[in-house]
Amino acid sequence: MNISENIKKYKAELNDVSLVAISKTKPNDDLLEAYHAGQRIFGENKIQEMTEKWEELPKDIDWHMVGHVQRNKVKYMAPYVGLIHAVDSLKLLKEIDKEAKKNNRVIDCLLQIKIADEDSKFGISTEEAGEILKSEKLAAMENVKVTGLMGMATFTDDKEQVKKEFQYLKSVFDEFQKSFKELKTLSMGMSGDYKIAVECGSNMVRIGSAIFGER
Repeated sequence: MNISENIKKYKAELNDVSLVAISKTKPNDDLLEAYHAGQRIFGENKIQEMTEKWEELPKDIDWHMVGHVQRNKVKYMAPYVGLIHAVDSLKLLKEIDKEAKKNNRVIDCLLQIKIADEDSKFGISTEEAGEILKSEKLAAMENVKVTGLMGMATFTDDKEQVKKEFQYLKSVFDEFQKSFKELKTLSMGMSGDYKIAVECGSNMVRIGSAIFGER
């Protein structure tokens, strides 16, 4: 299957679940093939690479930053980024707010909750996320909006463990939504586990290798 066919297949299969095509390390020609097949949301994990692509590719692309974000790099993506998936501190939100203000924009963000067993995965605890959402500091920020949660399951063949982790994040999301109505997006699931994620209530999946081929 080629990229265009893959995009069409996932769009049909996912129905009303948002598809983020993870295009990191892929050449612009590959992104354009996906774009011409109707894909508009692309996810990158390096700000410099994403910025270069933003400069060269169609302007109606919605760019998502899916990797870990260093505060000193926020200024480079602030003029255009659509959603930042992996926010893991109030300090980072403050920096995003500051740079968004300079660009006269409001930038949407997701809090990354650590649900995996692996130490290599970033993210904050449910308690920390709750504190951020309730904080007066966040309430005072006018140019940043926390619109949901994101999580990455453990990299394992144990489907039950993955399911348990996704179910946990969905329960956290549901609980937070009672107090914070602006939480709309639950980003969980990648090429290898998106079906489990969708079953567990994900409304945004991040698929790369299954669309563009292995890196």
